[in-house]
Amino acid sequence: MAETQGTSAKWGDLGPRVISSVVLVALGVGAIWAGGLAFGALVVLAVGLITWEVARMCAPDRATLWAPLGLLAAAALFASFWVSGIWIAALLWVGVLVAAGVVGTSGDRIRLVLYLAYILIAGWGIVQLRIDGIWPVVWLVAVVVATDIAGYFAGRIIGGPKFWPRVSPKKTWSGTAAGWIAAALVGVAFVGVLGPGIIWLSVIVAFASQMGDAAESALKRSKGVKDASAIIPGHGGVFDRFDALLAAAFIVTLAQLVGLGG
Repeated sequence: MAETQGTSAKWGDLGPRVISSVVLVALGVGAIWAGGLAFGALVVLAVGLITWEVARMCAPDRATLWAPLGLLAAAALFASFWVSGIWIAALLWVGVLVAAGVVGTSGDRIRLVLYLAYILIAGWGIVQLRIDGIWPVVWLVAVVVATDIAGYFAGRIIGGPKFWPRVSPKKTWSGTAAGWIAAALVGVAFVGVLGPGIIWLSVIVAFASQMGDAAESALKRSKGVKDASAIIPGHGGVFDRFDALLAAAFIVTLAQLVGLGG
């Protein structure tokens, strides 16, 4: 009986997780396929909600400012799509970061500002990636999803030593390595459209996505919360679901900005 209960607990979140993933995939695939305003709107919505969630965690005593900050971040990101160049776009985000500094409290003020800068750059970058064509975004999402799925199942089936127990107690080295392998296989599948270098880039992006997940876990643990919010069943908040994709998009955006991207 104890073994059965342990097995149930081990896989108890699989049902809600799968259902939520199917809905998210359907929305994401539709937006990616449509591109343009549909994709940009989805990213803007996600950035606004993630900003709200991060503000909730970093400034729990400033509840009346969470939603305004989220709306401001979404509006600034949307406006940045109508200007040319990352540096001009960055000027639109300065107001968001200044507002974040006002919303933040004590030591979390800097953390909130840094997180929002990271979120805005990642959001802007993934939209620019879609402007370059559908395949770069499909590849990026495929790498993140494959890394997450491979890590989830390998970690539970194989188990073994923990990857970073103080930050993310459920992550194992077996799951982490399985994520890298899965990402490399995704890269192989995209060689024909994105070139042979995409294999190594896929592994780097996979590692970045895992670090994005770990970074969010560290933030939640420092705040004593399990999830960023409860918007998505089985996943918690929008940040909980897209922390890995944000980190992946952030790294690809930086690579492109310094001339390392495709």
